[in-house]
Amino acid sequence: MSEQDPVAGKAPKGAHLDFAGEMSYGDYLALDQLLAAQRPLSQNHNELLFIVQHQTTELWMKLVLHELDAARDHIRRDALQPAFKMLARVSRVMGQLIQAWDVLATLTPSEYMDFRHRLGKSSGFQSHQYRMIEFTLGNKNAAMAAPFRHAPAVHAAVEAALAAPSLYDEAVRLLARRGFALDPACVARDWRLPYAANASVEAAWTAVYRDTAQHWDLYELAEELVDLEDYFRQWRFRHVTTVERIIGFKTGTGGTEGVQYLRRMLAVRLFPELWDLRTSL
Repeated sequence: MSEQDPVAGKAPKGAHLDFAGEMSYGDYLALDQLLAAQRPLSQNHNELLFIVQHQTTELWMKLVLHELDAARDHIRRDALQPAFKMLARVSRVMGQLIQAWDVLATLTPSEYMDFRHRLGKSSGFQSHQYRMIEFTLGNKNAAMAAPFRHAPAVHAAVEAALAAPSLYDEAVRLLARRGFALDPACVARDWRLPYAANASVEAAWTAVYRDTAQHWDLYELAEELVDLEDYFRQWRFRHVTTVERIIGFKTGTGGTEGVQYLRRMLAVRLFPELWDLRTSL
């Protein structure tokens, strides 16, 4: 027997070992399909890292959409407590995505350029899940649905996210239901358009922060939203710095300006009044 394993050669007591006709771990997680989905197009050792990084990001984004959709529905129904848990989970997922850039940053410019041409015109810019997250969080831009027209089912899902009230739209409508005097244009509008900061909304949130005891659940909602945007901004920032580290200021594979485009996205604010009120408090 080794020091590391006092029962070398024996399975753990009680462990089920015969899976003939039963569901195993691999069956439940569909690992045959999942682990066969990494198909490098070059012989470069580092391409697998690039593929795994982006595939795992897409899996996390699937969970983000699942949680954001449910949180928005709970806010719409005035059920805030479950929404808080979901929003907190999304923030933690964002934390995972932020840390994941550290792994991709181990890819050097020389290593990436050896297989970059294999990507063709494909780019993370074309991630429909990322676009749906942006739309769900309120950064609406109808032009961004165009890259998905070749895939009707995906395009329909992106268009649905574009046309639906965002998470923040539902939070603002909640303020109206709670009796705050809001500009009617904030409560019923064309949801396909990006949200624009409104003085009446800032006044309502400011009132919440000035009397947290009376409006505790709204105050908690506001802080969950700020936490989420904070993480989302960090994710964007790490994206920019990682891209610049690997390709500098080259044009992106999808035709965008690359780093310059990503830097402009850093200026986008999702929940503007929740940041602006901090100056006036």
